[in-house]
Amino acid sequence: MIGQGAFVSDVLTPAQRSLCMSRIRGRDTQPERVVRSLLQQMGFRYRLHRPDLPGKPDIVLPGARKVIFVHGCFWHMHRCKYGRVVPKTRPYFWRTKRQGNVARDRRNMAALKKLGWTVVVVWECQTEHADRLAVKLREYLAGDGRGAV
Repeated sequence: MIGQGAFVSDVLTPAQRSLCMSRIRGRDTQPERVVRSLLQQMGFRYRLHRPDLPGKPDIVLPGARKVIFVHGCFWHMHRCKYGRVVPKTRPYFWRTKRQGNVARDRRNMAALKKLGWTVVVVWECQTEHADRLAVKLREYLAGDGRGAV
């Protein structure tokens, strides 16, 4: 019995589910590596996961006072097809968890902006088209920082 008295069936054993969940990473993900590779190719220098900044941004360009968050579409509820997925098991739990992520993202971005940082989010689905993403990143980093990626 899980949660509020409801039985939840899972096709995996608890040990298998635990293994699957343990492999979900919050840093050094494939989308993050794609963005970092593009930045390196463009000649930008950056820092990773600075703990002194709100939200520990994935990529920090200190000289330009710009930060890049690389968000997973599912985990941060992007409007794309991957972010609109509703899990069949424990939907209330997942909706609450994901909405909490979105609220935390908003708080962190507001705090960074208040500190004078320019913030942009790169979504996981955008990293599938590296050439288009490179153009948008170059425009964002060369411009005044108001353009969205």
